[in-house]
Amino acid sequence: MSENKIQDQGIHTHVLEDGTVVQHSHSHSHTHTHDPQQIKAVLNRLSRAIGHLESIKKMIESGRDCSEVLIQLSAVKSAINNTGKVILQDHIQHCLVDAVETGDMEAIEELNKAIDRFMK
Repeated sequence: MSENKIQDQGIHTHVLEDGTVVQHSHSHSHTHTHDPQQIKAVLNRLSRAIGHLESIKKMIESGRDCSEVLIQLSAVKSAINNTGKVILQDHIQHCLVDAVETGDMEAIEELNKAIDRFMK
């Protein structure tokens, strides 16, 4: 659930863990900003998961034992889920608080949809 804000159009793009892209626009601009340290930490987590996935791909190419591969895949799944939790916590602390304060029901509904997909 990465988040990119396109300033001039007020469009939010969310990419969910299953690859689904959700976009919504706001009638107002968000007043909050994401902590650059938080963004860096999330990007680092994703980079580690990507690297781990690349190493699993090499394990498969070199014919490693299936159970070893499954154990490593499980570790990547866990890392991705934990990254999602970090993003969700940050979203609740910043975006949701802002949405409640401004009465932005659309943003709240989008968060509900994202949580629903993330929990499946």
